[in-house]
Amino acid sequence: MTDLDQAPVEAPADAEEPRPDPDGRPRYINRELSWLDFNARVLALAEDGDTPVLERAKFLAIFSSNLDEFFQVRVAALHDKQAAGLGMTSLDGLTPAEQLRVIRPRVEELIARQAGIFLNDVAPALGQAGIVLSDWESLDDDDREYLVDVFNRRIFPVLTPLAVDPGHPFPYISNLSLNLAVSVRDPGSGARRFARLKVPPLLPRFVVMPDGERFVAVEQVIAAHLDSLFPGMEIEKHDTFRVTRNADVTLEDDEEADDLLAAVELELRRRRFGRAVRLEVATTMSDETRELLLRELELSADDVYVVDGPLELSGLMAVYDLDRPDLKDSSWVGVTQPRLVDEDGDACDIFAVLREREVLVHHPYDSFSTSVVAFIEQAASDPQVLAIKQTLYRTSGDSPIIKALIRAAETGKQVAALVELKARFDEQANIAWARALEEAGVHVVYGLVGLKTHAKTALVVREEGDSIRHYCHVGTGNYNPKTARIYEDIGLLSADAELGADLAELFNYLTGYSRQTEYRKLLVAPAGLRQSIVELIAAEHDSSERNGRIVMKMNNLVDTAIIDALYEASQAGVDIDLIVRGICCLRPGVPGLSENIKVRSVVGRYLEHSRILTFGERGRRRYLIGSADLMPRNLDRRVEAMTPVEDPDLQARLQEVLDVNLADDLLAWRLAEDGSWAKVPSGDGLNTHLRLQELAFERARRRRSPDPRRAADQSRSDDGEAPPAGD
Repeated sequence: MTDLDQAPVEAPADAEEPRPDPDGRPRYINRELSWLDFNARVLALAEDGDTPVLERAKFLAIFSSNLDEFFQVRVAALHDKQAAGLGMTSLDGLTPAEQLRVIRPRVEELIARQAGIFLNDVAPALGQAGIVLSDWESLDDDDREYLVDVFNRRIFPVLTPLAVDPGHPFPYISNLSLNLAVSVRDPGSGARRFARLKVPPLLPRFVVMPDGERFVAVEQVIAAHLDSLFPGMEIEKHDTFRVTRNADVTLEDDEEADDLLAAVELELRRRRFGRAVRLEVATTMSDETRELLLRELELSADDVYVVDGPLELSGLMAVYDLDRPDLKDSSWVGVTQPRLVDEDGDACDIFAVLREREVLVHHPYDSFSTSVVAFIEQAASDPQVLAIKQTLYRTSGDSPIIKALIRAAETGKQVAALVELKARFDEQANIAWARALEEAGVHVVYGLVGLKTHAKTALVVREEGDSIRHYCHVGTGNYNPKTARIYEDIGLLSADAELGADLAELFNYLTGYSRQTEYRKLLVAPAGLRQSIVELIAAEHDSSERNGRIVMKMNNLVDTAIIDALYEASQAGVDIDLIVRGICCLRPGVPGLSENIKVRSVVGRYLEHSRILTFGERGRRRYLIGSADLMPRNLDRRVEAMTPVEDPDLQARLQEVLDVNLADDLLAWRLAEDGSWAKVPSGDGLNTHLRLQELAFERARRRRSPDPRRAADQSRSDDGEAPPAGD
């Protein structure tokens, strides 16, 4: 029995004076700088000459998108705190103004590095592979004739030049839009004027030439035709620029919204007019134009970032989408989890399988469509299923799960969907899905005011004879088939009666007025997940009979109560390994504080997204998986769910994942006590993602061929298949 009905362990308030570590340095690493270090690790993937060139272009695009979100949310929040005069400090003792000052040079360093990688390395390598990023000046007459036609037919009709003069006020510049600042002169009066020309987002970032492998930036095509947009005027100069605005949707925690849907829609409209926080400009922009933009956007010189190269390299995703498999990583299609197929390779009755034993699925190595999607689809079509309840945080535009829920409701099943409207940057999509579900008769709950529902849970209620049985899924990732192919996540499919009862009570809490705080197996936030984890950490050094062992895999580690518990465990001799993909505010390896803690990060082809927490030596180890990162937002302001994994075979699968991550010496980085990250020295050449692909493939082969000798023969010959190539 897990008792969560107790006073939660609170993280120290931001305004407290940060306690130093034994060497006098801050006890914690700055959250924002740690995130920038993570994005630097993404950029390093674009820098790696051994990575296929289109993958490198993709990582440049991801780096850009990540940085956009960082400014829209994190930098914007620091500006808000500074403007409000809030004196709160960060974990390492910096005020908002001080954090903004240390962020700027780090960002400047990263964008200069990104531009160098693109201009000096990736673009030439693409060119050598036949994918040429051309500029207007390098085109011949036939190419220009083609682009003139494209401009006249597809681009010119959607452009709207906006003059700036006493009769035309400075126009609103929308968030993340690409723009041209154009200086023109009236040849009659000699008067000079400024105009803004927005590149509509409906236009592709790059115009594709007829051969399909040459691209021209759309702003260059527009710039070559400015005379047709300003006829009779002399074009003196043009420059590209881009504005980033505060785009966080924040409903006040105490806001009593009669209609949460309407409240979120209102916030989305407000987002369009958020305060500007960043101005990106080309190196050629004149001081006069820059000063005009700063004045009108109410920005300072510290908010300007000069980019040597194309703005908005997130547009490189369009180049990545080219059908050039020779320039990408070898494709991987997740295998069907062996227990979900019979000896003939046909899909099993999932409910019959789960009545026999739980199933652990690991995406993208295990197929999402033949496990989680199949579970919901079978529930939707099964006449013995009475009800389906599911949380939906993010999903895809053509989600088979949404379609299955709609079919279930249309056939008379009771279907309840918790659609989290406040999932950042997916709010509009989730509103659309919520309405579609409601129209089909699904009971839709829009989440809770003041809390985001981030738990990844599904519950199926099935009538079996004279009894009712619960089947469930608890996972670490979203119910999104698209991201399940590129995000690494874990899920547990189960018919465990206690876990099913817990989920039933959790859904009653989410949809009704339940104040449930005590669960049989689930650990739930915000009711007491932090307290439970702190107690599990403490238990590893409370016994004098052992030194203790803790291994945790997560996306981010920020919560100071948990960090302090880990520090205390380290000082008591507990051996601790942390696998943290993104932000880590804990400082490892500090004598007298954290000398028994090691931190590594695995960044590569798949986005490491699963959360696996383990406590104890092998043989008595406790395993937890679930949706929660160890951050104040997850533990205090989100509904999260973590479940124990108790089957020894499934525990071995989880341990295999951890062991591979800890042995990786190709994708892994190590965090030093001073807060710097460095690549782990290469030794055996183990790549986590390739190794886990190989292991999934081997499991599928063993299922098809129980005799290991037969399996070995098949791996060499029978059907032409081969395990994914290693390094």
